[in-house]
This record gives sequence, C-alpha cells and structure tokens, in this order.
Amino acid sequence: MRAALVLAAAASLAGCAQSSAVRQARLTSPTKQADIGFRPPVQRVERAPDSVVRVRHAELSPPATRSASSGLASYYSEGQKTASGERFDPSELTAAHRSLPFGTRLQVTNVKTGRSVVVRVNDRGPFVGGRVVDVSYSAAQALGMVNTGVAQVKVDVVR
Repeated sequence: MRAALVLAAAASLAGCAQSSAVRQARLTSPTKQADIGFRPPVQRVERAPDSVVRVRHAELSPPATRSASSGLASYYSEGQKTASGERFDPSELTAAHRSLPFGTRLQVTNVKTGRSVVVRVNDRGPFVGGRVVDVSYSAAQALGMVNTGVAQVKVDVVR
C-alpha cells in the first residue's frame, strides 16, 4: 500500500514539474501560430448541387422618353456649382430639372409668346412648388421671360 502511495505522489509531482516546464517553454519560444502566419479557418457553406440562389435586383427607372410636361418655368442667374459638378454659367443654355438625367436636352416653349429654346439639364430644381423647370438667364432671354421672372411653358424631351 505504501508503495502505491509513493508511486502516486511521484507521478503527481512529475506531472506538476512537466507542466511548468511546458509552460516555461511556451512563454520563452515563439508560437507555432506566429511562425506560420496562422489564420483561423474560414467557414464554408456547402450547397446541394441542385440548389438555386435567387437574387433580387432593384428595378431601373425607364429611360427618358419624348414626353411633354407643362407648368411654370423660372430662371436663375447666380450660382457657383451645379448639381452635376459644373460651374454655373448664366450665358449657357442650361436648365435644372428634378428628375431627368444630366445631359438631357429639353425644348422649352413659352406658351404665351410661342418662343422656344433647347437647353441641357445640368442641375436639380426647381425647389418651388408648381414649377417644372428652372432655366439659365440666357434661356430666359430667348424665351422672353426675363421681365416677368416666370412663364407658362411646355417642356419636351429632345434627347
């Protein structure tokens, strides 16, 4: 019985001595993970060969068509940059529209005088209710609306 107790004590002491030696070795030597640039494994998802992945795409708005709208137009003569990033130039025939793509050409016709001008959309607006388009000062001159500031117009998409 004494021999068994001595053997058990020796085994437990040997285990303690070994674990501290292993701990000491771990603290003083670089880890294997650091040596090989260890990265945790990536979790992979396996799919059955007959599975179907469905992707829902956002609906694109239809391209601008040759539609006409009518309402009030106003003009603006001052500004720094347009919404398209261009520097505003009141001498160019440009316009601001709420939703048409930049670069769209519009034929704007003054309903009262019959005068019309083709402008290029390069800005967003107008931000006043009831107005359909803002035109540059040059376009307002061509339409004959500088004195009144606003005019009833018909707007057609050219391209």
